[in-house]
Amino acid sequence: MDIATLVKLTSRAWSLNILAHLHAGVPGRQAPLLAASGASRTSFAASLEHLVGLGLLERNPGHGHPLRPEFRLTPKGVRAAEIASRIVNAVPNDNEFSLLRKSWTVPILALTATPQRFSSIRTDLATITDRALSASLVRLEEREWIRRDINTTQRVPFPTYCAANTGIQINRAIDLQV
Repeated sequence: MDIATLVKLTSRAWSLNILAHLHAGVPGRQAPLLAASGASRTSFAASLEHLVGLGLLERNPGHGHPLRPEFRLTPKGVRAAEIASRIVNAVPNDNEFSLLRKSWTVPILALTATPQRFSSIRTDLATITDRALSASLVRLEEREWIRRDINTTQRVPFPTYCAANTGIQINRAIDLQV
């Protein structure tokens, strides 16, 4: 999965969770998915439409009611659901799972397998603002999902960021090459 697709996928809070549940075998009807995800109806509906728009989900023809359709994974969605399942399983704690639903958490962790400078992360995540990146890095550092080190080998010291603890497990769950 490339970084642009990952950014689009994680822009809705419940997208990863919905894909992970479908991968785990939860039926594609709205009621079981909604119950399994724990999302509000509005957030859940927005995430479902988002996944359909990305081409990861489709309505299952001939199944479900027109007002309560049944969904299934597309071939592209099957691969995304496998990755989403690995990411969600890397964070079993419900308190930490809320951080996983933040828009930029997963893309930032995907880029920090090796130490990265702030400017490098910002360049790779073209649509992120400096403020959003800074706030995300602070949240990740507070939870110890990312480690901030100061590089003093050059004339002007600069911080680098690298995934750590749960952050490195999430990084390994994401396969950016495929």
